[in-house]
Amino acid sequence: MSQGRAAVYEEPTGPSGVRIRERPKTDAAPGAVAVAIEAASINHLDLWLAHGAQRVAPPRVIAGDGAGVVQSSGDPAWRKGDEVVIFPTLCCWECDWCRAGENVKCARFGVLGEHSDGAACELIHIDARNIFRKPAGLTWAEAAAFPLTFLTAWRMLTTRAQLHADETVLVVGAGAGVAVAAISIAKHLGARVLATSRSEAKRQRALELGADAVFDSKDFSKPVRQATGDGVDVVFEHVGPATLEESMRSLALGGRIVTCGSTSGVKAEINVPRLFFRHAGLLGSTMGNAGEFEAVLKAIDAGLRPVVDSVYPLEEIQAALTRLDAAEQFGKVVLSVSTR
Repeated sequence: MSQGRAAVYEEPTGPSGVRIRERPKTDAAPGAVAVAIEAASINHLDLWLAHGAQRVAPPRVIAGDGAGVVQSSGDPAWRKGDEVVIFPTLCCWECDWCRAGENVKCARFGVLGEHSDGAACELIHIDARNIFRKPAGLTWAEAAAFPLTFLTAWRMLTTRAQLHADETVLVVGAGAGVAVAAISIAKHLGARVLATSRSEAKRQRALELGADAVFDSKDFSKPVRQATGDGVDVVFEHVGPATLEESMRSLALGGRIVTCGSTSGVKAEINVPRLFFRHAGLLGSTMGNAGEFEAVLKAIDAGLRPVVDSVYPLEEIQAALTRLDAAEQFGKVVLSVSTR
């Protein structure tokens, strides 16, 4: 439940359909925690919501990412003043899957800001099991920038693709929040990292972030194979139909593609002989589990850092969404919420 000033999706007209509204504030119910949000960040999911592509009936407070200070708690594990970040995966916490640590397989699986009101608000009430202590080394903007994208990328690379330190990963579409997270995480894990982007500026930023080589997004498979010999071990995909064929051509024998998105459309053709003759793997992934979120937090304590592209006041949510819609960003677009 989102309260106070909030960025609310009201009609499917794009960024203009998300507006600031005031909602009443209450104390946390038993088992829940009320968090005063200091900063939130937006994702492509919020854009799809604003454009009416998610089949979510308005109104809905947007944003799956948030960090703030506990205001009141219905759980003895948390006290007023605790600084926290929000785990953005929704689940029941009680089913066999949840008890086994597989929150993403819960029948009630969802994403904060899509299947419930999100974090772009002054105060959010959320299950106490959905908050974790904020890493001390992060600013509020950084703390709001990492949860959804870093959790998604971490699961994709470690759990699904099982990336090893001696392998090479190709990150398609560098610049998007999840792609920037993937570059940072893959380097943290000791892998060689290649990246693609249509933008020369974003390719340069990827190199500064630690990518070993970068390529233009057009017909990238040939130069990738030339740079690697046979191809890459893992392709990190989130673009979909526009790049999937090139991603498959970029794979080494026995390589695997892992994908979490399809920003260029929902249907793609696959060259099936290439899939089986190359012993390739095609893996899907969405969000992540609480244990994976804890692993991300440990990696942050060890030096992993999110990239903040820009910070907008909550009242400028339409401008923030417009920047994301124009694909101008490198890293996360953050909303500053607190007025303190």
